[in-house]
Amino acid sequence: MGFFSKKKKDENATGASVGSVVLESAGEVDLKGRIDCLGDSCPRPQLMTKKALTNAESGDVYVVLIDNPSSMEAIPPMMPGLGATHLETVKADRCWQVYVQKN
Repeated sequence: MGFFSKKKKDENATGASVGSVVLESAGEVDLKGRIDCLGDSCPRPQLMTKKALTNAESGDVYVVLIDNPSSMEAIPPMMPGLGATHLETVKADRCWQVYVQKN
């Protein structure tokens, strides 16, 4: 079993909204998906975020759940190259919630 063979449950298989959240920078937004990177280290969170945003439509907002500090710091700077915007990062109990939006 390789490093990247671990599969996680797709939490948004239907394409419907997975909920909404109120952000300081954007107000209330509907979340299109959740990218679960808990327990993952670089570069997996970046690759999973890139894949989700590549398939996203304009305006789609995703939350990336990360518990690795270096991965959390790497997500916001890569947004312009993916045609996306970093909306906000929120520190939760066990992780960071990084909110990103496809332009």
